[in-house]
Amino acid sequence: MVTQFIINGLITGILYSLVAVGFALIYNTMKIFHLAAAAIYVFAAFMFYAFAVTLKVPVPAAALIAIVLSMGLSLLSDAVVYRPLESRGATGNVTMIASIGLMTVIINLLAIFFGREARVIVNQVQRVFSFGDVLVTTPQMWQLTIGACVLILFLLFLAGSSWGIRIRALSADRILYETMGYDVGRTRSGLFLLSGAFIAIGSCLTVYDVGMDLNMGMNVLINALVAMILGGVGRLGTCVAGGLVLGVLQSLTVYLTSANWQGAVTFLLLLILLLFRPQGIAGLKQRVV
Repeated sequence: MVTQFIINGLITGILYSLVAVGFALIYNTMKIFHLAAAAIYVFAAFMFYAFAVTLKVPVPAAALIAIVLSMGLSLLSDAVVYRPLESRGATGNVTMIASIGLMTVIINLLAIFFGREARVIVNQVQRVFSFGDVLVTTPQMWQLTIGACVLILFLLFLAGSSWGIRIRALSADRILYETMGYDVGRTRSGLFLLSGAFIAIGSCLTVYDVGMDLNMGMNVLINALVAMILGGVGRLGTCVAGGLVLGVLQSLTVYLTSANWQGAVTFLLLLILLLFRPQGIAGLKQRVV
């Protein structure tokens, strides 16, 4: 029985990791607390629904369209909100408040067009795969295979490609990155596009299984933030480990107690990390000047 919960936790952890990477790509490099990521998550879900259910586009194509549109929205959020604020010398707190405002606007626009009721992509019984005592549904199988492949490819991209080296360099020292002659603006645009893609992939994989509503984004983002902090602030690859650990921990909490304690354990873990190891398990200590 416990094996079933561990597998469920790993699948949930993969979904957390996708969103955590999407958030960390912006936070670690641009130092923007990108809370509007929660709205992009919801936007991707409703675009997926609009094309797959309303317009009857095949599910894979509908998911791809939702991902591309979410990438565009992510880039637009930078062009319309973050870059103008940065050019005016806005502080991090002002940018965070602006991000909350952007999130509110996007969510309310979605409410105007789609309403506030919950929706599902597939309204039928899904096929179940049996591996001994472990049962995995079709949506979970997609989450496991696609999510794991995306994360593995990202880790390889981060470690071995020129763009991966640039992302790590920008995360380490933006001033030195500019001094070396690299185009921060171009790299920044690529980061927002990549962030939108990761958030949208996590969203589409999730809502294909459990459906969607307008309020789901912030809950997922909080778990992604905990995963990022758990893995290590300042690093991107550790978000994956943090998400997997958090997913398994939450699942074991349900196994040992009940689902009512899941949120409490998550925030208790966050509190312990912030008090005793704010940089996370494998994070970088920040230099004090």
